[in-house]
Amino acid sequence: MAVAEELRASGALVTWLGTRERIEAELVPAAGFEVDFVRVRGIDRRNPLRAARAGIEALGAVGTARSALRKRRAEVVLGGGGYVAGPAGLAAALTRTPLVLAEADSHLGLANRLLAGRARRVCLAFPIEGREGERYLVTGRPVPAAVLGADRAASRQRFGIDLQSRCVLVMGGSQGARSLNFAAVEAFAESETAAGREFDVLQLAGRRDYEELRERLAAAPHRERYTLLEYEPDLGDVLAAADLVVARSGGSVFEVTAVGRPSILVPFPHATADHQTANARWLERGGAATVVPDAELTAARLGEEVAALFGDAARLAAMAAAARAMAKPDAARRIADEVLAAAR
Repeated sequence: MAVAEELRASGALVTWLGTRERIEAELVPAAGFEVDFVRVRGIDRRNPLRAARAGIEALGAVGTARSALRKRRAEVVLGGGGYVAGPAGLAAALTRTPLVLAEADSHLGLANRLLAGRARRVCLAFPIEGREGERYLVTGRPVPAAVLGADRAASRQRFGIDLQSRCVLVMGGSQGARSLNFAAVEAFAESETAAGREFDVLQLAGRRDYEELRERLAAAPHRERYTLLEYEPDLGDVLAAADLVVARSGGSVFEVTAVGRPSILVPFPHATADHQTANARWLERGGAATVVPDAELTAARLGEEVAALFGDAARLAAMAAAARAMAKPDAARRIADEVLAAAR
């Protein structure tokens, strides 16, 4: 979406390929873009029968995507990996439409691996061993303009957080991260150590866990200065309000670095190719994060990690500076430039 906004600002007409079942069906039209839908699903590698059905469906999606490219008179296709990018990329190859790929993680996903040889450019969020040379360009992961432009004072006013207070943001993606969600509520609202907590908590729970968390927080003895949110369309306000972020380590690590926030990262242990651990360790090596494996996460451990960082102002400031140094806030613009160059 951030790249699409940059392309639109450059005068390009941008349309979308997506599925009706996923979040683009809601967000893309709301942002003023037209969208064509295909029927496609992820391949379940643990179930051969389901995988075969998904493969057959993907072949049908190639024809639908090809028709969409012709209808739209597309001059270039940008694929971001995922269910739709495979059929869209194959349709680009069949119609001889230039193809640019963007990879958000520290390894190439299946669709991008299959299409990389046909792409004019592959834009990488992270350096990837074996993916060097003219075809590959490390751009970082695109960050929404709303994140880069959020105002700290306005954000804190929105959430009722004093400008002089410290605030920890806990987030686990649009669906949430169950282990992280419940460890946070226990650590910062239910446990005895939460009594007299000297910092605010802002928690982005995700839709799956929100109701259960809301009920627990309502009954918690130390629920003051604790704001629980179900969903935010972007991370601008919550990141602007925070001094420290506790999160999974998917693609959102680039939003965290873009605003210069130190972080405690708890990688999702079942992510494909364990890429979240790779993402987290990359930030840890750069001095911007500490990493807690999901298997070691408890309310007590989380409380200790947060207390240690808030108790060491010099370390917190050094981590924030390291995050800013690792940020690539111009990623969306750089990828948009590659798309426009391929079209030309």
